[in-house]
Amino acid sequence: MDTSLLNEALASKSFDKIADICENLLLQGAAEGIDCQDEWPYAIHLLGHIYNNDINSARFLWKKIPAAIKEGRPEVVAVWRIGQKLWTRDYVGVYEAIREFSWTPEVQPIVASFAELYRKRMFELLLSAYSTISTQDTAQFLGMNENDATNYVLQQGWVLDPASQMLTVKKQAVVTEQKLDPSKLQRLTEYVFHLEH
Repeated sequence: MDTSLLNEALASKSFDKIADICENLLLQGAAEGIDCQDEWPYAIHLLGHIYNNDINSARFLWKKIPAAIKEGRPEVVAVWRIGQKLWTRDYVGVYEAIREFSWTPEVQPIVASFAELYRKRMFELLLSAYSTISTQDTAQFLGMNENDATNYVLQQGWVLDPASQMLTVKKQAVVTEQKLDPSKLQRLTEYVFHLEH
C-alpha cells in the first residue's frame, strides 16, 4: 500500500488532512484485498480524527480496532484516552491525557500541534461563554498553571483584578464588512432620478 500521501502530510505538518488520507488508504486496501491491520498506524489515524474535532469518527474507528492491537500498542490506547476526555467534555482531562504519556517521535508532533489547537479552541470558548472568570478556572481550561494562563490572557487584552483574582474577558471586536452591490446602487440611482424628473 502506498502511504506516500500520509508521509507527506506528516512531514508538512498538514495534520488536518491525516484522517481523510487514512480513510482513503483503508478503503483502497479493502478494495485490493490487503489486510493491513497489523501494521496500520492506528494512533495517527485516531489523532487525525481528534485533530479535526471529529470525535464520532474517532469513536467508530476505536470500535473497529482489533483487541490485539489495543492490548499490544499502549500509544493507541493513550490516543483514545484523549478522545474519551473530549467525548465527555473533560476539558482538564484532555491536557492530563496528553501529558501523561511519552509519545513516540512519529506521533509527538501531531499531539503537540493538537494541544496548541485545543488550547486555542478553549480560549475561543472562554471568549464566547464568559464575561468574567477566575484565574484558576482559566488555567484549567487552557491546561496551564495560573501564572502562565493569566499572562496568556492578559496578552489578549483581558484585565485582571488582583484582589479577587478574577479576569474580565475582552470580547473580540466583530468586524462586519459592508459590501455594496453595484446593481442595487444603479437601481437606487435610477429610482431617485425618476422621482426627480
